[in-house]
Amino acid sequence: MYSEKVMDHFTNPRNVGEISGADGIGTVGNMKCGDIMKIYLKIDDGVVSDAKFKTFGCGAAVATSSMATEMVKGMPVDDAVKITNKAVMEALDGLPPIKVHCSCLAEEAVRAALWDYSQRSHVTIDGLREPVNDIDEHQPPEE
Repeated sequence: MYSEKVMDHFTNPRNVGEISGADGIGTVGNMKCGDIMKIYLKIDDGVVSDAKFKTFGCGAAVATSSMATEMVKGMPVDDAVKITNKAVMEALDGLPPIKVHCSCLAEEAVRAALWDYSQRSHVTIDGLREPVNDIDEHQPPEE
């Protein structure tokens, strides 16, 4: 059902935790399934120098959070904003159709963190729109 990469990122997630003094924090959730993702970004000179996450949810939610943080590290913010759920799924060698929403949450969480960074730093990132979200982004996911 799950690829080896999904299982690896679920059982050995990369970048778990939070970044003290993060430059951007994005929290998104899917109320239907109960998944909540919080992504922290450290940005130096317009480049994502570090990314961490906290996720409350299923294995696919953890795996997509892990992969998304791996993907954005080292990217200029103008490239990080272009990360799509499709790219996250491809990097994980696919997801079952019922779990595609997890990759959408990962994309949204990265964009929400970039939005937070852009607002705090008064920086414009081409292609970035204000996230629509019912989750309070300053509350950590429950553990």
